[in-house]
Amino acid sequence: MYCMSDLQMLINKIRQFNTERDWSQFHNAKDLALAISIEAAELNELFLWKKAEEADAEKVKEELADIFTYALQLADKYGFDVGQIVADKIEKNALKYPVDKAKGSAKKYNEL
Repeated sequence: MYCMSDLQMLINKIRQFNTERDWSQFHNAKDLALAISIEAAELNELFLWKKAEEADAEKVKEELADIFTYALQLADKYGFDVGQIVADKIEKNALKYPVDKAKGSAKKYNEL
């Protein structure tokens, strides 16, 4: 269904990086989830008290990379196919947010 070769190569690269440093021992599901939250807070901090366009794009890129890295590790830990779980979530959201009701609206699905 999805060609995951590039994504799988990236996951393998992350795995190798961690294995070489013996860091996999620290990367349990709980700590990976916490790390995602912490990195997301660091991303938020880049926007705090300023206009969105004032945020340092290079720092945004670095924080996003951290978030993606931990998220990919967490998905890998559970054996999830990242492409498939994202596609499944898009399908689920399409049912919750039909175009005819949700287009142009920021309302939550239960308010449409």
